[in-house]
Parts: sequence; C-alpha cells; structure tokens
Amino acid sequence: MHMRDLAPRVLGAGPRTVDLTVALLVQAAVTMPFVVPRAPELPEATWTAYGLTTLTVLPLVARRRAPVAALIVVLLAGGLYKFAVDGPGQPLPYAGLVAFYTVAELSSPLKRLAITVLTAVAVLFSVGLDSSEIRELLFSLFVFAAAYAFGRFTVTRKAYLNAVEGRARQLELTHRIETEQAAVRERNRIAREMHDILSHAVSLMIVQAEAGPVAVRTAPERAEAAFDAISETGRDAMVQLRRMLGVLRENESAPDAPREPQPSLAELPALIARARGSGLEIPYEVTGPVRTLGLAVEATVHRIVQEALTNVVKHAAADMVSVQLAYGTEALTLTITDDGRGSGTGAGTGAGMGLIGIRERAAAHGGTAVTGPGPGGRGFRVRVTIPQADTRTGVGS
Repeated sequence: MHMRDLAPRVLGAGPRTVDLTVALLVQAAVTMPFVVPRAPELPEATWTAYGLTTLTVLPLVARRRAPVAALIVVLLAGGLYKFAVDGPGQPLPYAGLVAFYTVAELSSPLKRLAITVLTAVAVLFSVGLDSSEIRELLFSLFVFAAAYAFGRFTVTRKAYLNAVEGRARQLELTHRIETEQAAVRERNRIAREMHDILSHAVSLMIVQAEAGPVAVRTAPERAEAAFDAISETGRDAMVQLRRMLGVLRENESAPDAPREPQPSLAELPALIARARGSGLEIPYEVTGPVRTLGLAVEATVHRIVQEALTNVVKHAAADMVSVQLAYGTEALTLTITDDGRGSGTGAGTGAGMGLIGIRERAAAHGGTAVTGPGPGGRGFRVRVTIPQADTRTGVGS
C-alpha cells in the first residue's frame, strides 16, 4: 500500500483508532532505550522496567474519554518507574506530553489550571530528584508549555474550521435558495411572455374571425382583409414562439446567455398595425428627444403595449385607443388610453393577470404602473413610468 493511499485512511479514522495509533507510536518511542546497545556501566534494561514503562503508555488509549485521569495515571506510573526501578531513562516524557496536550485541548479552564499547577510541581520534583540542573528544569517546563500551547491551538483551529464549514454550508444554502428563486423568476417570465404572445394573437384572431362572416355578406373586400389579418397574426405568433423556444434550447448549453427574445420599439408600429386590423382606431404618438433605451427596456415597453392592446380588444368594446410614448428628462412615460366601457366592465375586468404582468414588468426596471379610468372617468388608462437611469442604461439587458 502506497503512502498516498494510507494518508486518507489515517486522516479519516475515528477517535478510538487515532488514540490507539498514538499509543502505539509512543510505545515504540519509549521502547528505543531498551533495544539499543547499552554501555556496561549503565543500569540493565529489565523486563520489569519495560513493563512499568508500558504502564505509562496504556492510559493514552483512554485520553479523550478521561484526559485528567489519564494524565494523573501517567504521572503516577512515571513516579513509580523512577522510584521502584533503575532502568533506562527517556529522552522526553512522551506519554506525559501527549496526556498534557489532551488536557489542554479537551478540559475546562478550571481543570486546565489545576492540572497545569500539578504538572509543574511534578516536573520540579522530578528534576530535583534527578539532576537539579536549571537547564534541565527549563527544558522540561518548555516542552510541557509547548504541549499545552499545541493543545489550545488545536481548539482554535477546530473552531476556525467549524466556522469555515458553517459559512460554506450557509453559502451553499444561499446559493440553492437563489437558484430556486431564479428558476421561479424564469418560470414567471416565460409565463408572462407566453401570455403576452398568445393572448394578443388569439384575441385579434377571434375578433377578425367573428367579423369575417358578416363582412363576407356585406363587404367581401373587408372579409378578405380580415382573413389576411388572421393569417398574418398567426404567423407572427408562431415566429415569436419559435424564437422564444429556440432561445431557451440554446441556453441549456449556455446558461449565462440572454434568455428572452427581445422585441424592440422598432416593432411597435407593426404591432399597432395588426391591432388596427380588429377595427380599432389607434393613434401612436412619440414626444420628447428619442434616445436609446436598451434591449430590456424596449422589450418591456413593447410587451406592455401588446398586453394593453390585447386587454382593449378583449374587454373594452372601444372604438379608439391611443398609445403615447413620452421621453422626459427624468423618466420614460408610456400611456395607453381607450374610450371603451372603463374599469367597471372594460379592460380592468378579466385582465387581472395581464395588469399584474404590466406592473411586474415596470417594477423590474424600478418603474411604476398606474391603471384606472381615463380622462373624465371615461374608458380605461394604463400609465407606465420608467426612471431615466433605466431608460439610459437598459437595466437587465
């Protein structure tokens, strides 16, 4: 087994496996003085001494479950080794350092303070019995202080990693919510587009079809014009639907590309001309210095006019509807006014979803849509205002 295959298994091991592995490593370290050749004048390496050395290592297996008890047992076993046998010494108190590290990592502040005092006393007592050299005392205190510092560092590191993981989970959750919200907005947008295209086309086709039989008997030339208008409206609706579906299919492989077909203000005269085919008189007026609006704003204005004209054709029983587009210094204002039956029985009735769509389209550019009776309480009026900043930059394009 290669080291690169072993590392993930060790890092992913459970606490008990880690504790057992640490204990075996410490056991291997404390065994070294017993197996290397020794000078004749040094104490003999006996099995009794080795057994007591092993006794200082065994508590490390339970160091996480009882860190304080494990350290105390290690210190007592070390004291027993020093007083009961005269075996080989150790370069470092490996077991004591690991146990002290665990106390620093897992114990409460009060327990850490008490154990630190106890360990310092044990170090002073051990050095005093051994050599009483200040150099050995300082080195022993330093290595135990380093073990304590590493224990506290581990706590800080775990807290940092938990915080990073928590932020990552929060970001993932936020991203998931934003993705779901974007999907909802996309579905709503597609629903509005489908409503605008189909409702407008079908309404005009119904009006022309209903007028066709009467015109055949009284004015055949008007009947022919009506049927031509039905055909033209149907073809235009099919073109727009194919364009929408084609764009959606293209965006399956390019999610960041624009997702909507973009009708422009240049198409408004043709839209109004088709609506005139239903028998409506539709004056179209543009005032103010014309400027570039941006694709998104032009598409919004086009769809609003389309929806308003559809509502008039379907509900208002009007003879005339005026479309006014005013380029102001601070905002673009679109006004559609009909002379039909008004908000009580006209465009405001049965067109609730259409009016909601108009308001949503205006709000998407920071604008407003106000609907209600026309001048003098006659007919119905839709007035949409889009701030100048959006008309200049074309937000969302």
